[in-house]
Amino acid sequence: MSTHAAYDSKVEGNVIFTKADAAINWMRKNSLWPMPMGLACCAIELMATGAARFDIARFGAEVMRFSPRQSDVMIVAGTVTYKMALAVKRIWDQMPEPKWCIAMGACASSGGMYRSYAVLQGIDTLIPVDVYISGCPPRPEALIEGLMRLQRKIEGERSLSTLKGELTAGLV
Repeated sequence: MSTHAAYDSKVEGNVIFTKADAAINWMRKNSLWPMPMGLACCAIELMATGAARFDIARFGAEVMRFSPRQSDVMIVAGTVTYKMALAVKRIWDQMPEPKWCIAMGACASSGGMYRSYAVLQGIDTLIPVDVYISGCPPRPEALIEGLMRLQRKIEGERSLSTLKGELTAGLV
């Protein structure tokens, strides 16, 4: 009697077929490391999102990094003045690719109620924004919803073709 089998039922549950893009994007979307840019009152709500009551860890984003070289999502929370704008841009430039940005609150999105010479009228004039969260200040639930929207956006990206293009161009 032969012990060799052409079909092994033990392997059936252990094999997964997927596309490389889908696997890479799944890893990226479930391990987002935010760079918090808490500039005003929205920062309090950003901090509350990391607390036990709202538990941002469910989405793989509990590791708040205060080093731009270890972050891939910048959360701009609050009023961006022209004095802070260059610091925000410098930190954004130091973040590695791929990177995403969330504008949290009315002030980060459009300048809010501050129509003055000292306030930047939206962070999107300085850096590209992927998700806007409305509110003044927005609740932690709104930030979690924004994070889930960013995850859905990452899920649909073409990551492998972008990486191939960078490899052939000699950028990596």
